[in-house]
Amino acid sequence: MPLTNDEILTALKECYDPEIPVNIVDLGLVYNVRIKPTEVPSATGEDIEVDMTLTSPGCPSHTDISQSVQRRLFQLPGVVNVKVEMIWEPAWSPERLSPEARKQLGIE
Repeated sequence: MPLTNDEILTALKECYDPEIPVNIVDLGLVYNVRIKPTEVPSATGEDIEVDMTLTSPGCPSHTDISQSVQRRLFQLPGVVNVKVEMIWEPAWSPERLSPEARKQLGIE
């Protein structure tokens, strides 16, 4: 059964920015998820592409966060490839925080 965007986002809620105790989905770092049939000729499954950003372009954790996303998504059934694309437009801002993240961070 093919994966859904909701399943991908639920899995990504297990990935965190090590400097902020909130998952990357609730932080508003994930902009877009695409699920496509794999392009690997000998494989059956799906390729996942994630467009995301960081809280700042100079974030020292960019490699760790990207690898965390890849590791987590490869744990899902049928995932053949994962591509994480860091994008900077639109720039992240605190307005992207979910209500849950605002509560966790004490921002009301």
